[in-house]
Amino acid sequence: MTTIEKKPINFSNILLGAGLNMAEVTSLGQPLEVIKTTMAANRSLSIFQAGKLVWSRGGLFGFYQGLIPWAWIEASTKGAVLLFVSAEAEYQFKKLGLNNFVSGMGGGISGGLAQAYLTMGFCTCMKTVEITRAKQVATAGVPKQTSFQVFQDIYKKEGIRGINKGVNAVAIRQMTNWGSRFGLSRLAEEAIRKITKKGENDKLNAIEKIASSVIGGGLSAWNQPIEVIRVEMQSKTKDPNRPAKLGVGSAFKYIYQNNGIKGLYRGVTPRIGLGVWQTVFMVAFGDIFKKLLNADGAGH
Repeated sequence: MTTIEKKPINFSNILLGAGLNMAEVTSLGQPLEVIKTTMAANRSLSIFQAGKLVWSRGGLFGFYQGLIPWAWIEASTKGAVLLFVSAEAEYQFKKLGLNNFVSGMGGGISGGLAQAYLTMGFCTCMKTVEITRAKQVATAGVPKQTSFQVFQDIYKKEGIRGINKGVNAVAIRQMTNWGSRFGLSRLAEEAIRKITKKGENDKLNAIEKIASSVIGGGLSAWNQPIEVIRVEMQSKTKDPNRPAKLGVGSAFKYIYQNNGIKGLYRGVTPRIGLGVWQTVFMVAFGDIFKKLLNADGAGH
């Protein structure tokens, strides 16, 4: 009987994951996130109109709204949470006798759920608040509300639920994101093996690995309706017709009634770009830096 071993979690790998996530979000990650969220919250806008609206909210800095501190907090913590939880869950699924594909998928789904409820819920909520709240008019003697003051206001009025608004939609998104990325990337790997006539045990080269991850990352945007629902639940965009308390179901109904199927897929183009950028960044740069740090022991 084969002994099932748990992959060791390398501390330098956790630091590398946090560092790469920080670099990814500070480069193209946050601008793509801002455009995607703006389109999801204002569903009549095209990608170019959304870009113009973001620019009007502060020029180049408008594309980085919500970066500090919320996107940085999220980026520096979500990688470590995913690594710990997915490794433990994958080990437990294997112990139950499930194969590598199902165990890996189960590990990814479990890690995604943990990310949502432990770190990403309040971070995505506050990022969306920053991106969608009305721009404060400069008034003499009236200081502008900082991001932390907005956080405190929401917490005073609505408590933990207020700052975690939409967390269930975030959990569904992360669960389907990681399930899709694992599954679709694995299918893409199999297709690449067939095209290149490589056997099951032959290693894919860096370009082939990146290509399969890009395909998986791009195609995982099929769950964009969940992302639009999440944005709507967290949005500070004013609409008198919007129900006061939105759940996942009521948000879906509201978006569908107002904008139809197209409304549920607003922002899918920057979302695909974001998925591809994140994947290339984490896979390509991750492999390069892992070799430099000799941190290859722990999985992605």
